[in-house]
Amino acid sequence: MSPEKHIPQDINVPVAEDLSLHVRQWEGADPAFVLVHGLASNCRTWDGVAEILSAAGHRVVSVDQRGHGLSDKPAGGYDFPTVTADLAALLDVLGLARPILVGQSWGGNVVMAFAARYPGRSRGIAFVDGGFLDIQSRPNSSWETVSQELRPPSLAGMLLTDLRGRMRFHHPDWTESAIEGALGNFQTFDDGTVRPWLDLDRHMQILRALWEQRPGELYPHVKEPVLICPAISADNPERSALKRAEVAAAEAGLGQVSVRWFPDTDHDIHLHRPAALAESFLAALQTGIW
Repeated sequence: MSPEKHIPQDINVPVAEDLSLHVRQWEGADPAFVLVHGLASNCRTWDGVAEILSAAGHRVVSVDQRGHGLSDKPAGGYDFPTVTADLAALLDVLGLARPILVGQSWGGNVVMAFAARYPGRSRGIAFVDGGFLDIQSRPNSSWETVSQELRPPSLAGMLLTDLRGRMRFHHPDWTESAIEGALGNFQTFDDGTVRPWLDLDRHMQILRALWEQRPGELYPHVKEPVLICPAISADNPERSALKRAEVAAAEAGLGQVSVRWFPDTDHDIHLHRPAALAESFLAALQTGIW
């Protein structure tokens, strides 16, 4: 008999006077998983992982962070104290007691900051090719350089069909569901053109906050066990060496930590290899550090 598949429910959750967050949730039992996307992404990118965790019997919640996807888009509040307060309020409203918090890329740094600020609120933490991102530790990492090198390309006005084709070209082994999840990063208009849900000003506010954050200062305050899931590619040895150094610093600074490398895998591990990622979470829960 195949595992039961649950249909996700999309709801808007008020977490502050001026902010509602859009979430997708799958019914199930505790411990719940809360899945937090990266910069300029959206909660639909977690669908493949969420379906597997839900089929294993867990409650799962994925969230569009402020400024992203179908959530509200206030002009400010993209610093780590505010986005972690958003997450704390979301857990309260949904009645999520000590869930496992999973964050990808910038979302990994969000859940890391959350764990440091709100000890005891989660059962465990997972960094998915993020959480250990320390931009200032990298070569040529002045804000002037970073703000230019990591500034997002302008995709507003591109046809959805062209964007879909570009994604398929660059990610030939992603499933159709993964492509559609990534396309959820964009608003689509009646004329077939798209625009990122996260505008440039808000994007740069988040990038600045990420540049300013020094993970090494926060690691000693993280008391929950951490699973680190970094992606690595033989095609970029310089970036791989830098990532190994960042992960090693996280291992040295964190208390309880385990690392599960994903070789030959895209930065978006949750889109590229959702089954392997979900299985890593379930193993950490059943026989690992959680």
